[in-house]
Amino acid sequence: MTVGRFAPSPSGKMHLGNLFSFLMAWCSVRSAGGEMVLRMEDLDPQRTSAEFAAQIRRDLLRFGLDWDREVPCQSTRTAAYDAAFEKLEAMGLIYPCYCSRAEVHAASAPHLGQSEFVYAGTCRNLTPEQRASKKRLPAWRLRVPEAEWTVHDGLQGDYTELLSRDCGDFVVRRADGVYAYQLAVVVDDGDNGVTQVVRGRDLLASAPRQKYLFSLLGKPAPEYIHVPLLLAPDGRRLSKRDGDLDLDSLLGRYKPEEIIGVLAQAAGLIDKQEAISAKELASVFDWRHMRRDDICLTL
Repeated sequence: MTVGRFAPSPSGKMHLGNLFSFLMAWCSVRSAGGEMVLRMEDLDPQRTSAEFAAQIRRDLLRFGLDWDREVPCQSTRTAAYDAAFEKLEAMGLIYPCYCSRAEVHAASAPHLGQSEFVYAGTCRNLTPEQRASKKRLPAWRLRVPEAEWTVHDGLQGDYTELLSRDCGDFVVRRADGVYAYQLAVVVDDGDNGVTQVVRGRDLLASAPRQKYLFSLLGKPAPEYIHVPLLLAPDGRRLSKRDGDLDLDSLLGRYKPEEIIGVLAQAAGLIDKQEAISAKELASVFDWRHMRRDDICLTL
């Protein structure tokens, strides 16, 4: 059975881009007769709140996007992440990194013009004496191999990274003790039985390192489908921080079915723009009709 998931971060109101990804994930699962899981990704207590989590639940249901079970949120899952961390540590794959953000940036360059910097391995082979001399709390990084990892994406096609070159050793636990997204999401998807992950195309680069983590932890990796991003008229990605097209504002002007119709037509799933419910869209949903490139949308 297909098991998909909603995995919102309750760090602000949902915007139209969030809704689009969740709508595609829901339609994919429902069209296959599968199960939908809801999981709140509230790793960082300084940026998330129960109030935003409650609003996200309400907004999903206003658009007809229901779920079959809700699993424990990430803030309650520290013991599971500890166990995964200890397993990786026992394999000799975890090491402390004392570099500041500025030092990481100075020692490397963004990969392919992106904002993410590839770690240069500065702390990878420090001696015990060198570690003892450091005056700051370390983050913890995972060693990556000199090997290519390919994700067979259901929409974007094959995506391959040479992990040592394209991402470098990456953080799995921050210096403040908070577990990083890459480790937490792999542990959660594995424990929740998720078999299909539908999310925005901006996260495609995370998929190979997550597949690597799945293999290390002995868990089957899900199928990945990375959907187009919705862009503002000026070409910017929609952002919670900027308040772009938040759902409260849109629902003051449009019915949920009208908004779904706009998204479905822009994605290529229906031929003309018309009001349609999520349930009706799921009944005609077909990934073969879905656009792959980003969508500039005006409402």
